[in-house]
Amino acid sequence: MPAYDEVEVGTELPARTFPIVRADLVRYCGASGDLNVIHWNERIAKAVGLPDVIAHGMLTMAKAGTAVTDWAGDPGAVESYSVRFSRPVVVPDDDQGALLTVRGTVEDKRADGRVVVGLVATVDDVKVLMAAKAVVRLR
Repeated sequence: MPAYDEVEVGTELPARTFPIVRADLVRYCGASGDLNVIHWNERIAKAVGLPDVIAHGMLTMAKAGTAVTDWAGDPGAVESYSVRFSRPVVVPDDDQGALLTVRGTVEDKRADGRVVVGLVATVDDVKVLMAAKAVVRLR
């Protein structure tokens, strides 16, 4: 966990890349109970106007949040986390899937030992999350 005194506004978290493949979608369907066919059936996803099957928004949010919890070194240090979904993550039917890239920057350093981390999450350089922020308590 980074020490509060070592972190400044503008400190960047290590950039992370998370592959999301169709097998991840199937596993997330089972774990979450969200069995919506747009997450696993290409024919139906395209019939409703999507370019292909898409990742669950909460799965995308969880992957992005991992960049913060790994940086913090303690998932319990993340006191709040919120995002808005701006674009779906389309997951091609191949071995590579979609590559979610997450970058984070400390945007605010509060006097109470907390920092606000802003996240940018992209796939193919297109933002898929907006207003992504986490409040982290540091030592």
